[in-house]
Amino acid sequence: MVELKTDTSIDAMHEAGQVVARALTAVQEAADVGVSLLELDEVARAVLREAGASSPFLGYRPSFAPTPFPAVICASVNDAIVHGIPTAYRLRDGDLVSIDCGAKLGGWAGDSAISFTVGRPRPADLRLIDTAERALAAGIEAAVVGNRIGDIAHAVGTVCRAAGYGIPEGFGGHGIGRQMHEDPSVPNEGRPRRGLPLRHGMVLAIEPMLIAGGKDGYHEAPDGWTLRTNDGSRAAHTEHTVAITDSGPRVLTDRGGSQAPRP
Repeated sequence: MVELKTDTSIDAMHEAGQVVARALTAVQEAADVGVSLLELDEVARAVLREAGASSPFLGYRPSFAPTPFPAVICASVNDAIVHGIPTAYRLRDGDLVSIDCGAKLGGWAGDSAISFTVGRPRPADLRLIDTAERALAAGIEAAVVGNRIGDIAHAVGTVCRAAGYGIPEGFGGHGIGRQMHEDPSVPNEGRPRRGLPLRHGMVLAIEPMLIAGGKDGYHEAPDGWTLRTNDGSRAAHTEHTVAITDSGPRVLTDRGGSQAPRP
């Protein structure tokens, strides 16, 4: 069941989304050669504490997971696509890092992800990240009243495939509200004009995931959480929480301070 949020609720979700935005900004600023993934998790925890927010990631245990998730961020490095558990691994020159973070504030959730490089970047990684960001932007542009879920999926998938990248099957975005994961599912590939109609008050987490090698295959790491590319190629992950409004898509986790007009 898809819950339509009121304008007041969307404003409250924006507050939660801005906590996530600050956490991701702080983590990216702290990421450097020699810094551990556990240290980055502590950076995000400090931002959540200061805001009086809780983490929807910490202790989360879906049916597939062997253990509750032990951190407030997912930290996925190089060939890890998503759901990486922060460890004592210390970042190395040229690493590609994807960070996913969530926050709950006032009963509402926000969810966002970024990918970036540490040290001297590989041109191929910069192209991969840029494509992920363009795919996210295309998905957001399609998130308008009158379109359908398939239009978002088609927009994201078209950008990814045109660049020659793979898309992990079965993983994508989702509805979000009082819970981090709500209906509907938002695939990263699909047919336009298909699926649920987009209505004012729907709030979606749109999240492209790209595999550099061009293949869609992935496997689960021994930790039971991390997904890695089958071919060992690198991956990128971007995400924003987006409200569908009569005035156009409103990005609730925007990190640049700009917002689409409120309804």
